[in-house]
Amino acid sequence: MSPLEIVFWVCAGLLAYTHAGYPLVLAVIARLRRAPAPASAAAASGDAVRHDELPAVSVIVAAYAEQDVIAQRVANLRELDYPRERLELIVACDGSPDDTPARARAAGADVVLELPRGGKICTQDAAVQRATGDLLAFSDANVLWEPTALRRLVAAFEDRRVGYACGDVRFVNERGTNQEGLYWRYEMALRTLESRLRSITAGNGAIYATRRESYLIVDPIMGHDLSFPFNMVKRGWQAVYVPDARARERMVPTIEGEFARKRRMMSHGWPIVVRGGMLSPRGYGPLYGLMIFSHRILRYLSPFLHLIALGLSIVLAARSRIYALALAIHLALLLAAALAPLLPLRPLLVARYYVLTTAALAAGLWDWLRHGASPGWEPAEGTR
Repeated sequence: MSPLEIVFWVCAGLLAYTHAGYPLVLAVIARLRRAPAPASAAAASGDAVRHDELPAVSVIVAAYAEQDVIAQRVANLRELDYPRERLELIVACDGSPDDTPARARAAGADVVLELPRGGKICTQDAAVQRATGDLLAFSDANVLWEPTALRRLVAAFEDRRVGYACGDVRFVNERGTNQEGLYWRYEMALRTLESRLRSITAGNGAIYATRRESYLIVDPIMGHDLSFPFNMVKRGWQAVYVPDARARERMVPTIEGEFARKRRMMSHGWPIVVRGGMLSPRGYGPLYGLMIFSHRILRYLSPFLHLIALGLSIVLAARSRIYALALAIHLALLLAAALAPLLPLRPLLVARYYVLTTAALAAGLWDWLRHGASPGWEPAEGTR
C-alpha cells in the first residue's frame, strides 16, 4: 500500500469512526459497565424532594435586543414548579439598544441589570456576582422551559460530584429546510451515553446550571457550552446531561441560516480547542480523553479529513475501483447538497445540511484566524 493510500484510509477511517464508530464504542462500554447515569438517578427522584429541602437557585438570562421575547421568557420562569421564595430571576442586559430592560421589569424579573455592551460571557459573569442562589441556572431569552425543568435540573446536584448539568433542548420550527432537529437527536443520544459513563463533552445554552463554587470565569470570547464541561472534569467535577429537564427553542429556519450560526459559533469554539485547554489531556483520565478526542477534536477536523480523502480519491481513482467508489460517493453527496434548493426532498436536505454544517467548522476557523472573535452576539435569524 502506497503512502497516499495509507493517508486516504486513515482519513476515511477517522471519519467513519467519529460519526458511527464512536457511538458504537460508547454503547458497548455502557453495556459492559451497566452503570446508571448519576444525573438520571438523582433526577428520577427530583419530584419527591420536599419544597423546604430545595436549594436556592438564581436563574440568569443574558439578553441583547430581546424586547420581543423577554416578557414571555420571564413569565415562563415565574410559572416553574419551584418554590418562589427559593427562586431568583435575573435578566442581565448586555447594552440592549431596545426596550428589553423595561419589559423584563414589567414582566416580574427580580433583578434587571443594565450593563454596558461587553458580550454574553461578561454579562453572565456580572449576573453571577449579583446572584444570591446556591445554584446558578442559565438560559437564553428565546427559550421556554417545561414547568418541571428546574426541579429536574437541580436534582442532578444531589450527587456532590456534579458541578455542571445541562438539560434537553428540543428545536422546533413549523416550516423551513433546517435539519438541525435530526442531528440534535443523534447528539443527545451520544450525550446520554457520555453522561452515564463519565461526563458530557459539551452542553447547550438553553438550559444548564452549575454550583456557585464550580462556576468558571472564562475568556469573554469562549462560550460556556463548550468550555465548561471539559474544564469541570479537569477540576474534579462531573458534567452531566439531564434528559428530563426539558426546554424548547425555535431553530433557524433555513440550512443556510444554520450554516451562518454554526460558523459564528465555531469562530468562538476554535479558540477553546486551540488555546482554551481542550487539547491538554491533564485531568481527563483515559475514558474522558477518548470522548474528547472522538466527539470533539475529530468532529471539528472532519471538513479537513473530507477534503484530504476527496483529493486522494481523485488521484487514486484510476488505480482501483474502491477509490473510484469513494470519489463517486463524495461527488454524489455534493450533488445532492447542490440540488436540495431546487428539489427540497428530505434526503437531499439532509445532504445539504451535512455539507454546509461540516463546512461551517472550517469557515469558523478561517474567520477566527483572519479576524479574531468578538465577545458580542446578535440573535440568530428566525429564532425569535
